[in-house]
Amino acid sequence: MLTMKDIIRDGHPGLRTKAEEVSLPISREDKQTIDDMLEFIKNSQDDKIAAKLQLRSGVGLAAPQLNINKRMLVIHFFDEQKNDYITHQLINPKIVSHSVEKSYLPQGEGCLSVDENIPGLVHRYARITVKGFNPEGKEVKLRLNRFAAIVAQHEIDHLNGVMFYDHINHEDPFKPESNAAPVE
Repeated sequence: MLTMKDIIRDGHPGLRTKAEEVSLPISREDKQTIDDMLEFIKNSQDDKIAAKLQLRSGVGLAAPQLNINKRMLVIHFFDEQKNDYITHQLINPKIVSHSVEKSYLPQGEGCLSVDENIPGLVHRYARITVKGFNPEGKEVKLRLNRFAAIVAQHEIDHLNGVMFYDHINHEDPFKPESNAAPVE
């Protein structure tokens, strides 16, 4: 079972390395890793388990955050209507199209690999289409918008050695871009 001690922190070179493609079909070891990643995110959102294991809450995790240089990620969170979970395990995900419009979280973004609060707006595409594979090797095509698009872009950035704060305008961190709308 993964815990916070398994997550590498800001400054570790593994977070700035572009991850390698995963061979398909995925190995038993990679399947176990991506299942453990999803279990960690689910546990981090369960108040009792998170308190017991001292987990910070998260909505996504990428393999490089575990110092595993592979293009694998998981996302898991309630949809905006709080009716159902959006859950994906993605192998070799790629953004194949995106909107011109941008969006951002007014409170900024956080990261399980970054212990301190880094204030500022992180502008991301409002809508994206992602192609990749599920752990069974089936091709997946996702059309994501609003919060789901933000989460997926954050995790895909990890696969490319990019941190969320790289997107912050350091001269004026809270200035919204002209074509950007907040996601509440």
